[in-house]
Formats: sequence, C-alpha cells, structure tokens
Amino acid sequence: MSHPRTYSLPWEDYELIDAGGGKKLERWGKIFTIRPEVQAYFQSVEPFTEWRKKAHWEFIETSGTKGKWKCLQPNAPNKWQIKYSKLVLNLELTNFKHLGIFPEQRTNWDWVMDSLASTDKAINLFAYTGVMSCIARQRGAEITHVDAVKPVISWARENMESSRLLNIKWVHEDALKFAQREEKRGNTYDVIVMDPPAWGIGAKGEKWKLEDKIDSLMSTAAALLSPSGRLVMNTYSPMVSYELLQELAECYFPEMKCELTELFMDSKSEKHVYFGNLMRIYSKS
Repeated sequence: MSHPRTYSLPWEDYELIDAGGGKKLERWGKIFTIRPEVQAYFQSVEPFTEWRKKAHWEFIETSGTKGKWKCLQPNAPNKWQIKYSKLVLNLELTNFKHLGIFPEQRTNWDWVMDSLASTDKAINLFAYTGVMSCIARQRGAEITHVDAVKPVISWARENMESSRLLNIKWVHEDALKFAQREEKRGNTYDVIVMDPPAWGIGAKGEKWKLEDKIDSLMSTAAALLSPSGRLVMNTYSPMVSYELLQELAECYFPEMKCELTELFMDSKSEKHVYFGNLMRIYSKS
C-alpha cells in the first residue's frame, strides 16, 4: 500500500548528489562524502569509481553501526562549518558515520521556522546537535533542548555559539523521562519536536527501543501539547509502522489535524532516499 510522501530538498550548503548500492554521495559545503545508506537499495546513476574521484571522505563500516573514515583527497578537513539559513553549523566526522546534522530534517526545520512565534514555548526532545533548538532561538522562542548524550549537547552549544545565539535551556536526560516529569508538573508547550532514534541509550546507560516506548511517548506528548500547539515527529524505526502511528494519532490527538507521510530526500540524480515516517499534528482551526 502506497502512502503520501514528503520530499525534503537540498540547500546551498547541502546536496544529496547520488545514491544506490547501499551508499550515498553527499556534498556538505565544499566537502563531499560517501556514507552507507541501507535504503539506497537501487542502482546509482554514476559508478562508485566516479564517486570516489569527487569525494573527500568515505565511511567504511567495521562492526555494527561503527566504522572509520577513509581519506580520499589530500589534506581533507575532518571538521568544518556549513550554513543553513542564518545558522552556522559545525560538522565533524564521527565513528557512527554521522557528521552532526540530519539534512533530511530540512523540511521540518522549515515547517517550524515558518510557524514559530517569538511568544511560543518549545521543547526539542532527542535534540541531538540542536539545529531545531537554534532555529527556535533565532525566531525568539523559548526552547528546552533535551538529549541523553552529553557530548552532543556540547556540540549543540557550539552550534548555538557559532550562530551567535543565546539562552537555550539544556537538559541532559532521557527525553521520555523528562517529558513525563514535565507532564506531572503540569507544563505545556506550543511546539514539540521529536526525532527519536530507532534504539537509544539513556543518560544513565539504560537501553530502550522505540517500538517499546512509542505509545508512552505519544501519550505524554499529547498531555504536553497546548490546544493550539504543533508537534512534529520523524520515526526511522522499521518496527514503528505508518499504520501504528496513524492509530496512535487518532487515539491521543482526536481533536487535532494529523498529517502523516513518508519522508524522502531528493537527490541531484533524481534518486529518492527514504527516511522513515513523518508526523505533523496541529490545530484544525
């Protein structure tokens, strides 16, 4: 069964050039990388030999989700900056193949940026390196940034400072546990952003899987969202289906409008890469 799709677009400092054969070729400013991509199960437009002539770095998987970067160009930097809108974002090669931002989230950044008011109170759960948090501050909104990994909170702080912003509220905690405490305190938010990983490790090392937590996450988010608020969530886990999210939205947000689509990213080669299910909840009025 086919579902509606949302296509996230490139911008001046980021491009998905080509994808296929379990990999993707991307441009981040002036730096090109090759990274594994399980959803690129189709054939690429150009052969990998041509990719490697362009790329500065290629990620080689060694075990599980970990690996190492192979330098393909002399003196290629392993840290650099790119821009998105007025934000300055710090990129760095990691042994988990990530560079510090998830560019497919651009469609959600735009959606929040277009609707966020300076009087809004927002919370960014599973906030990673804080692009959405910086967007909220750029718009003048109050933002609470929650992540269980201390080094990525430090990375988010660097992005805030590089973008000449101030006063993001940092919370080093398991996102769901913090949200549940906010519910008990009776706090509400005008904007809730959630980009939960398929599996995670809490601030104290506890392990969890999204399929085990998605019901609690949605019920807590429903309690935290103000009547005229907006929620955006992206789920990449294959264990959290489109149909399940549809059922949860109907259960926990019966009086609100739900837009549920599959998220894809456009590439220069016209190959489209799938990035999970995208849910947007907002007032019907």
